[in-house]
Amino acid sequence: MRRRWLLVVVGWLATAALATLIGLGAIRLVGESLTGTPGGVRGEDEIARALSADPPPLTPSGTPSASSPSGVPASPSGGTSARRSFATAGGTAVAECTPEGVRLVTWAPAQGFRVRDVDRGPDDDVEVSFDGAAGEYELKVRCLGREPVAVEDD
Repeated sequence: MRRRWLLVVVGWLATAALATLIGLGAIRLVGESLTGTPGGVRGEDEIARALSADPPPLTPSGTPSASSPSGVPASPSGGTSARRSFATAGGTAVAECTPEGVRLVTWAPAQGFRVRDVDRGPDDDVEVSFDGAAGEYELKVRCLGREPVAVEDD
């Protein structure tokens, strides 16, 4: 009887050790995708640059603010297109007006949101939709002259 209990305990310990080793092996195998930083570890200067590029705040009416992060309207780059950043509670986007029409240059969801749909252009208008637990936000941009402006969705 005593020998039987000893075999049960040893068998249980061996099974627990084997399960632990298999679990650790699996975590090591896929660990980078679960716990790693996408794109690698960032340096201090890279983090400082990213933090200094905060999106512009929302205007009191709740519509996107059409200015660069410094609060000054974005200036055309090289005289051929005008870029401007826009922000909603769901995320931010940068659009530019080109001879072909308006085009989304970049877009990024805010924390807790995801990009649901993107029409990047170039076209008469472009839009990006952000979806999250706090709601859905759509940003639609057109060119007014050579400047990108946010417009109400039709």
